[in-house]
Amino acid sequence: MARVVCIHGIGQQHSGERELHASWAAALGDGLTRAGTGATLEPGDVRCVFYGDLFRHGGRTLAFTDPPLGAPDVAEGLETELLFALWAEAARTDPAVTPPDARTLVRTPRAVQRALNALSRSRFFAGVAVRGMILDLKQVRSYLSDPAVSDAVQQRVSDAVSDRTRVLVGHSLGSVVAYEALCAHPEWPVRALLTLGSPLGVRNVVFDRLRAGEGGKPGDWPGGVEQWTNLADEGDVVALVKDLRPRFGDRVACRLVHNGAAAHDATRYLNTAEAGRAVIDGCALD
Repeated sequence: MARVVCIHGIGQQHSGERELHASWAAALGDGLTRAGTGATLEPGDVRCVFYGDLFRHGGRTLAFTDPPLGAPDVAEGLETELLFALWAEAARTDPAVTPPDARTLVRTPRAVQRALNALSRSRFFAGVAVRGMILDLKQVRSYLSDPAVSDAVQQRVSDAVSDRTRVLVGHSLGSVVAYEALCAHPEWPVRALLTLGSPLGVRNVVFDRLRAGEGGKPGDWPGGVEQWTNLADEGDVVALVKDLRPRFGDRVACRLVHNGAAAHDATRYLNTAEAGRAVIDGCALD
């Protein structure tokens, strides 16, 4: 029965619950140390919700003619909108990335290819293949647009939350999952929400598609939470909107942290003093 439940983001389809727990619990423990409170968490106090397997395809025999994913595989609508939003943010934070211009406002296959090429040269996506970027876009679309996928993910969160749970931690897409779960379950005993590298504030692509519970709307306060801390790195392209207060209200405590070259890495967020303090304060709320 975990006091802290953590939810991962995209690109984890080749990981698993135990692997994530080993790295996330250790990083969070370091964050508690950095916070200087003297508080600690036992391994059993932390649980990682895993849903990456929902995006992992079963094994098959690869045909000789199977092509790699490319620009034509980026679907119109959400996937293309998110791709161009990431491109614009990467250009803002990385001088090596050529920014989009007026000619790319029309989402043509050629413009999509330009976006993929530009992002592949960015510091943020260094080492990420074009195929990986496209698969990540499709994971975001699947969660936000396919009720079967979102219901399956939400069920796993519900299965992890117990009467003892006080803090929900969401990284990247996991912050969207956490927000929607709390809106749907105001009866949960969760008292604190910690979001890391979150895209929650991105209009059109994410924010406007949020499911805020029965009768709710995007921007509503998440359930019975008393404390919400949002951490973002200035160079984190996924966290396009660093300050969530214009979308969710002034009660959100927004903090900028510095994660070095791995701006979006979950463990670098978790091992900060800011994360440690948010978690231990949340555990103390009763």
